[in-house]
Amino acid sequence: MNKIIFSVILLLLFTIFVEAQVYNPVKWKTDVVKISDSEFELQATAVIENGWHLYSQNVSDGGPIPTHFTFSKSSDFQLLGAVKEEKGKTVNDPVFKMAIKFFEKETTFKQRIKVIGTKSFQIKTEVEFMVCNDENCLPPTYDELEFKVNPATVIAAKKIAGKAPAGIVLPDSVDVKVESIQAVVIAPAKEIVPAKTEPVKSIDISDSKSLWTIFILSFFSGFAALLTPCVFPMIPMTVSFFTKQSKSKSDGIRKAVFYGIFIISIYIFLGAVVTWAFGADSLNALSTNVWFNIIFFILLLVFAFSFLGAFEIMLPNSLANKVDNQADKGGIIGILFMALALAIVSFSCTGPIVGTLLVEAASRGGIAPFVGMFGFSLALALPFTLFAAFPGWLNSLPKSGGWLNTVKVVLGFLELALAFKFLSNADLVLQLHWLERETFLAIWIGIFGTLAFYLFGKIQLPHDSPLLHISVGRLSLGIIVLSFTIYLIPGIWGAPLKMISGFPPPLNYSEIPNGFGGGSGSNATKVNLPEGAEFGPHNIVAFTDYDQGMAYAKQAGKPVMIDFTGHACVNCRKMEDNVWSDEQVLKILKGDLVLISLYVDDKRELPENEQIVSKLTGRKIKYIGQKWSEFQTIIYKTNAQPFYVLADSDGKLLNEPSAYNPDVKEYLDWLTKGIKKAKN
Repeated sequence: MNKIIFSVILLLLFTIFVEAQVYNPVKWKTDVVKISDSEFELQATAVIENGWHLYSQNVSDGGPIPTHFTFSKSSDFQLLGAVKEEKGKTVNDPVFKMAIKFFEKETTFKQRIKVIGTKSFQIKTEVEFMVCNDENCLPPTYDELEFKVNPATVIAAKKIAGKAPAGIVLPDSVDVKVESIQAVVIAPAKEIVPAKTEPVKSIDISDSKSLWTIFILSFFSGFAALLTPCVFPMIPMTVSFFTKQSKSKSDGIRKAVFYGIFIISIYIFLGAVVTWAFGADSLNALSTNVWFNIIFFILLLVFAFSFLGAFEIMLPNSLANKVDNQADKGGIIGILFMALALAIVSFSCTGPIVGTLLVEAASRGGIAPFVGMFGFSLALALPFTLFAAFPGWLNSLPKSGGWLNTVKVVLGFLELALAFKFLSNADLVLQLHWLERETFLAIWIGIFGTLAFYLFGKIQLPHDSPLLHISVGRLSLGIIVLSFTIYLIPGIWGAPLKMISGFPPPLNYSEIPNGFGGGSGSNATKVNLPEGAEFGPHNIVAFTDYDQGMAYAKQAGKPVMIDFTGHACVNCRKMEDNVWSDEQVLKILKGDLVLISLYVDDKRELPENEQIVSKLTGRKIKYIGQKWSEFQTIIYKTNAQPFYVLADSDGKLLNEPSAYNPDVKEYLDWLTKGIKKAKN
């Protein structure tokens, strides 16, 4: 009995010791605010330590892990809408090549609920989040929050969820030996106490830049829609209507201005309806969802085939006729229905563009859908307004003809190419490797190559007019598209293609990382890959399982470098791009050691028989990433990434582990000393 008690005490002390060393720079506080007799607001406040930032709920695929709340199901309440978050700070991340929103110091997430009944109850919530600073990224963390709801009170009691971090530590001694991930070694540790935080709100200075980008893209999209066969021929018809209905020139200008204002109002109203129906944050969350990406891929395919002439997407004729009848009544109301008639009649051409813009704008959140629809409608309304006010300008317009359908077809090809970006997003998240870099680029080469042939008149589609000659403009556009197609081809052999960076999958997400072309990336090398290995960054042979990597290292008689990394780790990518790419560093990583890369944010589920209970949290470990995060925390007393460990083939450390270090010389020196010790 005494032995059992002693063992339990040791286990408790070990757990407390390890948890004290794990760095968790976020503390959560929960509040419940009564809004009305039946509605409450759940408030989860994250207090973030200085120097760290917590990512938004709305991060596009391929970026860091977003914050996510999972509320327990109960008959006592219903969720109303999505979790709202504060403005935060948005930066254009050079590594992920996308706008990423995060929070510093302190931020509050709010979820409204409808209470059913009058009894008190508790709501248990799991929050998944990821934090980074300038040097480290921590793996995804799961905290349990608890909200106490009492309909009889205004504000329920506060509760602090989670435990205050004690600091980051590294082992004092390097005499650590790990033979498998089941081993548990406790080394003496020194504590670094984190600085205290102050609840200061961060100021966002970059949101305006993102909104300007949305506005400009939408504005030019509006001009593109104007040059389609559904819209362009309506300009002279509209001018003719105002000319006949106006008693004087000033009256014509007044009506034209109202017409433009109504066009803009209709499209802004559309943006408002979409935002109010789903919520800006909900749309943003959807845009990062796998199923949403797949659905939008299918939707864009439908839009593209419509533009290419397979069929027409039209609103019911009865609706158009009713609106047209109202437009004949004249006056301000008649002008409003004239604008509405334009929106309905031109829907087959503007609908696909508007749909694409709404989703792109929604991915930015906030008022972006309004800004997008304003930019689009402004470009669409300006020509109608100006030509209606000054009908003499009509003589300068080109005549309608087959070129309008050419514009529509070109837009169809662009929609088709964009569709595969959404399919690629879903494939990357699920790590299915169905649409790897080579396949994606081959599809784009096929799409733009076909577009070039179309522009040169070698291909005709159903609604094209007979092409007797090629205009200078069409020839010039064809040459540009053909040049772009040729530019894409070397990408299959590993060219970085910086012009379209962010659209195709990354270089290492391919059949052969960095392409087919000979050397370390050849097919022969792929055949000779050790069992369980794959090509990592820069074609370095890497294992993603610790035991497999160690077994191969013993067989090969080489030391190992354990790379604790993450798919969404910004500084991990910086190290790989800027330090590992150095010729001397790369030579060591490829020839002198065995690389074991353990991804702590791998969201693939573990087999049922490997889902054990965490020794740190007491909760079940469901994902591969959780397994490696627990391994790093227990063995090396830290949970930050990147984190590099040099060890011999028996698992004994060769020197002190290294964290983020962008200094190539220092990192090379660290590698060289470890390899030298392994050879002695």
